[in-house]
Amino acid sequence: MADVQLGRSRAVRRVYGFDEISLVPSIVTINPEDTDVSWTVADKKFDIPIIASAMDSVVSPKTAIELTKVGTFGALNLQGVWTRYEEAEKILEKIASVEKEKYVELMQKLYEEPIKKELIVKRIKEIKDGGGFAAVSSIPQQATEFGKIARDAGAEMFVLQSTVISTKHKSKASPVLDLNTFCKEMGIPVIVGNCVTYEVALTLMGTGVAAVLVGIGPGAACTSRGVLGVGIPMATAIADCAAARDSYFKENGKYIPIIADGGLVSGGDICKAIACGADAVMTGSQIARSKEAPGNGYHWGMATPNATLPRGSRIKVGTIGTLKEILYGPAKFDDGSMNLVGALKTSMGTLGAENLKEMQQVQIVIAPSILTEGKVYQKAQQLGMYK
Repeated sequence: MADVQLGRSRAVRRVYGFDEISLVPSIVTINPEDTDVSWTVADKKFDIPIIASAMDSVVSPKTAIELTKVGTFGALNLQGVWTRYEEAEKILEKIASVEKEKYVELMQKLYEEPIKKELIVKRIKEIKDGGGFAAVSSIPQQATEFGKIARDAGAEMFVLQSTVISTKHKSKASPVLDLNTFCKEMGIPVIVGNCVTYEVALTLMGTGVAAVLVGIGPGAACTSRGVLGVGIPMATAIADCAAARDSYFKENGKYIPIIADGGLVSGGDICKAIACGADAVMTGSQIARSKEAPGNGYHWGMATPNATLPRGSRIKVGTIGTLKEILYGPAKFDDGSMNLVGALKTSMGTLGAENLKEMQQVQIVIAPSILTEGKVYQKAQQLGMYK
C-alpha cells in the first residue's frame, strides 16, 4: 500500500476501521444452519468464536460458568475485585451506584486493596466446581507469581494482557518477563496481547503462545487512544496480524489463532472482524449487557486500576437480556446487539462461507458510506444502528 503525505517530511499509511469497510455477497450462498462457527485454540475446541473480556464488569466466577454452558469462555481478571475482596458483589454495587464525578476517586481507592493469593485459588475453584472452563488474566508484572498459583489451582488457560505488549520490553525498575520461559513453565495454554502490527504479532507467535490478542484502544470503555494517542483501527490491525499468523504457519507449520479484542459494537462488527482474518473475537460491552454480567448494567475498562493514570471510563450499557439471548437470540432489539451468533451464521451464509476459514477469505471493499447511505430516518429517529 502506497504511503500518503502527512506533510513535507512525513509519509503516513492509510488504515481502516470496521465502519469503513463492507463485505461483498458471493455468487454462492449457504443455509445459515449449515455453517460451522466453531474454532480451536491449543487443541481446545469451542462452539462459538465469541469470548468474554477479562473485565470486572463482564466476568465473575458465575459468569465464567454460564459462558462455558453456552459454548465459550471468559477470563477472570486476577487484578480485579474478585481477588481483592471476599464479598466482591458489594464492591461491584458501589462501582455501579457511585456518582459520575466521584467514580475515578472511588476506583483508585478500591483497587488499592491488596490482591489476596487465597482468593485466586478460591475463585478458580468456584469456576471448576460449577463445571466452568477456568481461564484467568493477568498483567505481565504479576504474571510469574500469579501464573503459578492459578495453574496449581486448576486454571486451564492463562491470558497475559496489557495495553501494549512486545518481546523487546525494556525496564530499569523491574525484571522483564521472558515469554518463552513463561509459556514453557506454565504448562497450560497462554494467550498474549495486545498488539496491532505484523512484526509484533510474528515475534509473539515465536514465543510459544497459544493465541495472540489484537487491538489497542478500541473498546467501548477504553480511553487509551485518547490518553496515550496510540492504536490502529481494527480492520487494518486484524488484517496485518492475520498475515503474521499465516506467515508463521507457512514457516513453522504451527497455526497460532488471532483474537480481535475490542471495537465490536454489533453483530456486523463481529462478522467484519472474522472476514478481516480473526479466528475469534473478544468482547466486553456486549457481554456486560447480559443479566448474568456482574457490572449491574455498567461497564469499565481493565486499565482503570492504575492509581496514577486511571484509563477507562465507566459507561452505562444497561441490561438487555440473558447471556444466551445476546449470543443466540431471539433478538429483542433492531440494533445488532443480540443474537450475535445468528448474525455471524447468517452473514456467512450470505457470503458463501461454510466455516470461519472460508469467512476469512470473503471479498472486502472500502466503503466509507456503508453505515450512512439511505439511513436518514434511522439516524433522525435514533433507530437500528443509530440507537
